[in-house]
Amino acid sequence: MVNVDQIIGIMEDWIPKDASIAIAIDGRYMYYTAGMHDIQLKKGQKIENGSVAEKILLQKRKISALMEQSSSGIPYYGIGYPVQIDDKPGAFIVILPPDYRVIKSDPSRFLTGRKEEVWFPIPIEDVIYLESLQKKTWFYTEEDGYHSTHTLKKLEYELPKTFLRVHRSYIVNIPYIHHLSRDITANLLLTLKNGVSLPVSQTYMNHVRSTLGF
Repeated sequence: MVNVDQIIGIMEDWIPKDASIAIAIDGRYMYYTAGMHDIQLKKGQKIENGSVAEKILLQKRKISALMEQSSSGIPYYGIGYPVQIDDKPGAFIVILPPDYRVIKSDPSRFLTGRKEEVWFPIPIEDVIYLESLQKKTWFYTEEDGYHSTHTLKKLEYELPKTFLRVHRSYIVNIPYIHHLSRDITANLLLTLKNGVSLPVSQTYMNHVRSTLGF
């Protein structure tokens, strides 16, 4: 059995420096320290249904999951472990940005999409943005649009780091961003070099600002 300080000391060697850390026990968060990706948990806050913490306590095993919503409305990627604290089952959670991905030795170099009844392998650098529309996934180049059989969530973790999630329905390739501006209601709009404008949702606002550095 270990205490909170021992748990953090054991894990700190591999935890990314910008990660937030949470520890839950007895249905509530007993510890939270915010990193660069802060989902604004509070000590004593009740564990929300479907969270990484709840899954760990129920399944009693390591859990890794993308959480598109949290109690604060901020998405995150959580990696958590079951722990024992004062003879009680607990959960230790590392909280990372929603686009966190394990570095692959051979990253994806193309996307295969369908146009009519023909399939085309498209070089990844030619993809301008991806969209989820009416339960289907589409991606676009300067010339055309293609239907993918994969979900946006799955593709998000297979794409190179030049791709940025800006909305539940959109992922953009950063080199194709022309500029960002505000609309008449002060919402952030992202305009691509092909003239397409996409909204940046409040859910992904902090992540977009942090990634693009403004």
